[in-house]
Amino acid sequence: MSPAKPGDQPYTTYRETAAAFAAHVNPGKVTAFDALGVDLVMGERSGARFRNAFDGRWLYNCHCNGGVFNLGHRHPVVIDAVRDALDALDIGNHHLVSGWRAELAERLAATTDGLLPGVVFGVAGGEAIDLALKVARAHTGRTGIVSAVGGYHGHTGLAMAAGDPEYRDPFGPNLPGFVQVPFDDLDAVADVVGDTTAAVILESIPATLGMPIPSPGYLAGVQRLCRERGVCFVLDEVQTGLGRTGTMWYFQHEGLEPDIVVTGKGLSGGVYPITATLMTSELHAFFADHPFVHISTFGGAELGCVAALAVLDIVEAPGFLERVVELGERFERGLAAVGGELRRQGLFMGLKLQNEGDAMLAARAVIEAGVFAVFANNDTSVLQLLPPLTISDDEADDIIGIVRSALG
Repeated sequence: MSPAKPGDQPYTTYRETAAAFAAHVNPGKVTAFDALGVDLVMGERSGARFRNAFDGRWLYNCHCNGGVFNLGHRHPVVIDAVRDALDALDIGNHHLVSGWRAELAERLAATTDGLLPGVVFGVAGGEAIDLALKVARAHTGRTGIVSAVGGYHGHTGLAMAAGDPEYRDPFGPNLPGFVQVPFDDLDAVADVVGDTTAAVILESIPATLGMPIPSPGYLAGVQRLCRERGVCFVLDEVQTGLGRTGTMWYFQHEGLEPDIVVTGKGLSGGVYPITATLMTSELHAFFADHPFVHISTFGGAELGCVAALAVLDIVEAPGFLERVVELGERFERGLAAVGGELRRQGLFMGLKLQNEGDAMLAARAVIEAGVFAVFANNDTSVLQLLPPLTISDDEADDIIGIVRSALG
């Protein structure tokens, strides 16, 4: 069956929808959400909110798919750009030269002040991470990869190998050469980075680990170690990039100069899948000799480039990033009465509660009250809060009030 018009649901009840989803998509997800008492299906959506399709409740989206909806749902500028492009464009051809890909790459490079002029496009974050690690291996002639315990980089090959055992062990032994160390422990990095290490890859702030803000000097210290030992320094900014922390990229807060930065999720405003791996000219030179060594059929699709260019127009507009900083401070003041520790950089926020599991209960409470938020998978004492960067003061105050009331 198919919906009568866009926005309608193909099934008439949540249970009917869940049964079909369990039978043909993923039964475990339905079981997990049933155990949490969550019966959400996204229906109508606009701006900072979406409607639960079957009970009609509107919820503020403070999950935002890890930053996919940084600009809220269906931002009109992005929607209009893609709608207009559909009259002339499709995905294009990934083998051919493309002006749309070139323009987006040039714009992304400019956001790094020329530090990372080389750009390779993909479809999903895991694919972009895979490419980053492949380039690091090719450049250094080494194979070792160092990552953080509890971090998350995706579910594809090398990305999964750099992540947690929970996601890779069901598929057999991990790939050789991958080592994990505690996040924010510079000595641990120094102990394992050696002459077989190709790259150290870290999330600037690991969301799945509970949003711990790196200690002053930690990331700079990792960068220094990498420079001294001929290792590529890779930052995963899939969640922290594109204005989420109050600068275009988190690394700009600390004046870092990573060799590779990975972005995705919010790059197209939640309208079209596209990711990008940004790298130094030295690393990018690899593709001069190997132009077809990495291929992605839908990577850098021209429709996706149009969406991403519209996103950059919005985020780079005068005052946008300053507004993110102001909103973050507003949340910090408003949530002070809740208790716990608010881990925050801009609007990248995690509320650490007292005990493991507390954030699982908190997530259910705020969802029931009208705010969709989730707990950090690797630290269930932390409630993740990622509101759209485009919310008004009134919407921010409403979210704060709901969270405060729900959490007592």
